Amino acid sequence: MPSMTQWRDTVVALSGWRRRGAAFLCGAAAVLAMPPVHFVPALVPAFVGLAWLIDGARRSNKPRRRWQRLGRVLGSAGWDAYRAGWWFGAGFFLFGLYWVSFSFLVDAARFAWMIPFALAGVAGGFAIYIGLTALATFKLCGEGTARLAMLAFWWVVFEWLRGWLFTGFPWNLMGTVWTFSDSMIQLTAITGVFGLSLVTAAAAAAPAVFGMRAASGFRRWRLVLLTYGVLAAVWAGGAARLSGASDDMVDGVRLRLVQPNIAQRDKWRRELRPRHMKNLLSLSRSEDGPAPTHVIWPETAVPGFIESGSPAARGAAAAVPPGGVLLSGAARYIGRAGGGPFLWNSLHIIDENAEFLGTYDKYHLVPFGEYVPFRKFLPVAKLTAGRVDFSPGPGPAVLAVPGAPPVSPLICFEAIFPGRVVAEAGKRPGWLLNVTNDAWFGVSSGPYQHFAAVRLRAAEEGMPLVRVANTGISAVVDPYGRVLVRTKLEERIAIDSSLPKALASKTIYTRMSYISVLLTLLLYISVFPGFPLLYYIGRLRNK
Repeated sequence: MPSMTQWRDTVVALSGWRRRGAAFLCGAAAVLAMPPVHFVPALVPAFVGLAWLIDGARRSNKPRRRWQRLGRVLGSAGWDAYRAGWWFGAGFFLFGLYWVSFSFLVDAARFAWMIPFALAGVAGGFAIYIGLTALATFKLCGEGTARLAMLAFWWVVFEWLRGWLFTGFPWNLMGTVWTFSDSMIQLTAITGVFGLSLVTAAAAAAPAVFGMRAASGFRRWRLVLLTYGVLAAVWAGGAARLSGASDDMVDGVRLRLVQPNIAQRDKWRRELRPRHMKNLLSLSRSEDGPAPTHVIWPETAVPGFIESGSPAARGAAAAVPPGGVLLSGAARYIGRAGGGPFLWNSLHIIDENAEFLGTYDKYHLVPFGEYVPFRKFLPVAKLTAGRVDFSPGPGPAVLAVPGAPPVSPLICFEAIFPGRVVAEAGKRPGWLLNVTNDAWFGVSSGPYQHFAAVRLRAAEEGMPLVRVANTGISAVVDPYGRVLVRTKLEERIAIDSSLPKALASKTIYTRMSYISVLLTLLLYISVFPGFPLLYYIGRLRNK
């Protein structure tokens, strides 16, 4: 059987399509660690392969003309490292986000032709971030253990940038692989998910040192023992925190989460709207168990536009329990003379008199799903029903809820953005509410990945999160990120639950937000064996 050194020599020597294919397969393998599979050991061959491919970047004697200018900036070897990272990213995002194509099949006659372009654009576009990760790793550090440290460092830097640039899409962050373990995700209360991504990427890449000829004896084991020791410490610290965790619930609050399981292709059919409303009301009025105080419907649950006191609102108000309220997603439409129509994806708090006690408008919209960017230049329709693009709301908000703590509403994928789920100013909410409609993605890994990402917000913010989906996964998560109740995909059901209390004080991550991420990165580069920062500090002292 070949030794690790021989395996590394083989990978480093790859060129042409074999090199690109190996990078693509490594990226695809990394997806196995993501929900719902959670095969975390797959990250080791994936990151070890990527590290060796970066080591194998070489200068080309025949650069292609169209890349000559870029090659002069990066150097042909740097360009080779970038391409290895890009192909890794292409495999990672193609297999990690394949479920995006399901949304184009809801109205296949109009949109199925776009699937190849959508998948190529999504995978190729986001792969740029991992290409830049590989480039920075190659250019800013020489071969050896320090380069392995750089790989984890730059992975997190560009993971963070992916969550911000071009509206942001922080999906399948590396720390998400640990959402099967309550203990492991406790670190996010200090560093956010990015700290968990950092220690995960470092541990995944560390075994690459066994293939390096220059590293021998204790130097090899030191790196591996350090990174895996950190992972063990993260688990132990999380377990210790949970051993003293509170299970307190908010007095007098009984939530009913309604999951109607309406197929997306049927959702907006006019002749089926009465049936959809009857379905929602039937689940809301179920007499199993204690009566609820607050009924929650998912994103755009009301089959039509709704205004305070309108007939549609009176129909929805029939679900309001005595003395309670209904929290429901519903589209909101206003026609304005000379200004065109305005459409919002909203959440409303409705009382028994069909009056709105509060409204939140989604502000982080899905490109091509809820609006078409550069519409003047792109003659395509958005995936959601209707010709009018949704308008963005003003931003995160806190709504007062009668009989319950104030809530921070989040619609659809707004809940996947670390550090951006609560308004910066004003009163701290007592819980997070995420209403969504994952029926677009059928039975795929998409809804599982979505729920895993959302669940981390509860642990980061130290407050409970209630999630209500059209077809799953609906759940109640406590302020430590522990799942109390949850539903399955394609399940028509209503589940009841008490509302957990938020932690008495803010978490470190909530107080410091991205400063805690920055401090984590600075600590990492300060103590990691062989990290170039120490080398540069030494050179400055010698001068």
